[in-house]
Amino acid sequence: MASNKDTDPSLGYLTRKDIEVKLPRPTRVKNKTPAPIQITAEQILREARERQEADIRPPKQKITDSTELGDYRLRKRKEFEDLIRRVRWNISVWIKYAQWEESQKDFDRARSVWERALEVDYRNHTLWLKYAEVEMKNKFINHARNVWDRAVTLLPRVDQLWYKYIHMEEMLGNVAGARQIFERWMGWMPDQQGWLSYIKFELRYNEVERARGIFERFVQCHPKVSAWIRYAKFEMKNGEVARARNVYEMAVQKLADDEEAEMLFVAFAEFEERCKETERARCIYKFALDHIPKGRAEDLYRKFVAFEKQYGDKEGIEDAIVGKRRFQYEDEVRKNPLNYDAWFDYIRLEESVTNKGRIREVYERAIANVPPAQEKRYWQRYIYLWINYALYEELDADDVERTRKVYRECLNLIPHEKFSFAKIWLLAAQFEIRQLNLNGARQVLGNAIGKAPKDKIFKKYIEIEMQLGNIDRCRKLYEKFLEWSPENCYAWSKYAELERSLSETERARSIFELAIAQPALDMPELLWKSGRLPLVVVCSLMEGMWTCAYRTLFLESVGMKCTADDEFFLCLQAYIDFEISEGEYDRTRELYERLLDRTKHLKVWISCAKFEASAMEEQKLCIQNARRIFEKALNYFRMSAPELKEERAMLLDEWLDMERSFGQLGDVSLVEPKLPKKLKKRRQIASEDGPAGYEEYIDYVFPEEAHAHNLKILEKAREWKRQKLASGADD
Repeated sequence: MASNKDTDPSLGYLTRKDIEVKLPRPTRVKNKTPAPIQITAEQILREARERQEADIRPPKQKITDSTELGDYRLRKRKEFEDLIRRVRWNISVWIKYAQWEESQKDFDRARSVWERALEVDYRNHTLWLKYAEVEMKNKFINHARNVWDRAVTLLPRVDQLWYKYIHMEEMLGNVAGARQIFERWMGWMPDQQGWLSYIKFELRYNEVERARGIFERFVQCHPKVSAWIRYAKFEMKNGEVARARNVYEMAVQKLADDEEAEMLFVAFAEFEERCKETERARCIYKFALDHIPKGRAEDLYRKFVAFEKQYGDKEGIEDAIVGKRRFQYEDEVRKNPLNYDAWFDYIRLEESVTNKGRIREVYERAIANVPPAQEKRYWQRYIYLWINYALYEELDADDVERTRKVYRECLNLIPHEKFSFAKIWLLAAQFEIRQLNLNGARQVLGNAIGKAPKDKIFKKYIEIEMQLGNIDRCRKLYEKFLEWSPENCYAWSKYAELERSLSETERARSIFELAIAQPALDMPELLWKSGRLPLVVVCSLMEGMWTCAYRTLFLESVGMKCTADDEFFLCLQAYIDFEISEGEYDRTRELYERLLDRTKHLKVWISCAKFEASAMEEQKLCIQNARRIFEKALNYFRMSAPELKEERAMLLDEWLDMERSFGQLGDVSLVEPKLPKKLKKRRQIASEDGPAGYEEYIDYVFPEEAHAHNLKILEKAREWKRQKLASGADD
């Protein structure tokens, strides 16, 4: 007996060992060196093809007398009968058997085989088709009729049988018989194609009245829009306009509420249009628009508009286009008056009609829906109603006074104590400028600065005065700007640029001094808690030497908002750029010292050293000053910030690159002994759930640290020796 481990109830009396598949033992190749003659897969396949033996084919049999023929037929019939007994339901075997009997010209036996096959599966219409085709091919017409008649009686829903039967009778010239077959078929109410085939059959023999009668039965059997339209087109083709109109009218009476009624009305209207009955067509279109739901009448509206453009007047066209959409928008704004998007669409619709009275009415109704809460997010869409209203009055209606009134009412409506919109102030001022009313524009912008000062308003006002050449006004505006926002670096730098463009160097310098002395720009908190320089300072120290204003614009474009320290550094960097452009290198050094008093960031040290190296003085002195800055920075990172090893290594790399750039005057031996060694180490990753594995990092070992490490090793060795000697003495 096999053990329980080897038996399985599902295996019967077999064990697992009995059903195991034993694979051949893999052959171990001892010599793995390549053979001197390599054989490709293509060569193997070609040799196999050449050595392949020819296919064994049965010999050809030649029948010489009737006895051999009888034996051959008996043998073939026995093979077919045996095959049928095995696969009785395989229709292809029956077909081959019957076709073989046909090839032997034994038609009685062939018919017997077909009949036996039909007893097996009479629902197979392919069997009927082949049976009838055999009779037709051998010109047994009555037999074929008998087969077709039985086929359509048993399978009346197979259209192909009817088509073949009718086609045979028509080819034989038996038109009456074909018509009789069609009538039998129509009694089964076939699909539209069957009716249309019957109609085409009658029209081929010019039986128009018969075709008309069939059409009447057709639309009763298939009361669809497409059937009625075909009926009407048939009458129109035969020149029966009155009959065609009568067909359309009957169709409208029965199918006015059908889903496809739109197509019926369009066809009816186009029919009247072809008959030059434009008033009838217009009435049909209007009747359809009144009765068909709006969601299903898109094509109808488009056709109506095209009809009115061709035959109607302007008012008719406008009514056709606007009527439906006006009703929809009225429904939307009635349900939700605060849906400003619906108001925008409604106004756009009325503007397309160019009816001033209606446009102004809709605008007035729209702006009357003031947001209930005084929060800016609710007013952001609403304010554009006023803007569009004012632009319409100015550009389309050409009414200056009404435009001015719209701007005035809008500005009075906005609660400027809580929020405001610089856009509406600027649009009102630009409108006054377009009307050559500078005093009015200044008054609008002055009110804006007094009620709701914003950066955009100051910038635009200053830009306008600069274009007009009013320098004193620009200075006053900059003073107001800085009085309102003393921490705005953009304003300080642009004010200094203005004075510099006027060759007022001392005034520009004084403005920079005032800027960096502002208390709002002198906040004591550390900005580099994460150990990185803010994007603002990085931008200000880029080699492109951007002006401060452009740096600020760049920060706004990338979504960075300047903090107070950022503003200080921007102003100071702009001040440094100004002094360098003026050739005041001593003043620039003083500014760099003030910047280094504020931050000891690596980028600031490198920028200062590069300035010293590129100053327009004696080259040796420049190199000495740059080295002094690098030494000072190195001492700071070594003594005050020893944890910033990566910054210290980057500083040394910059120093080494600068020494190499000096050429013969450079001395790389000053830097190379100070370069650190890079070590790849691992440290544990700490997470809330405890240790989460290890990560690799690069550590820098500087020369003085390596020396101190060696001293520690010697000290530990001496201590170990003392302990060993002490333990030996005790023993």
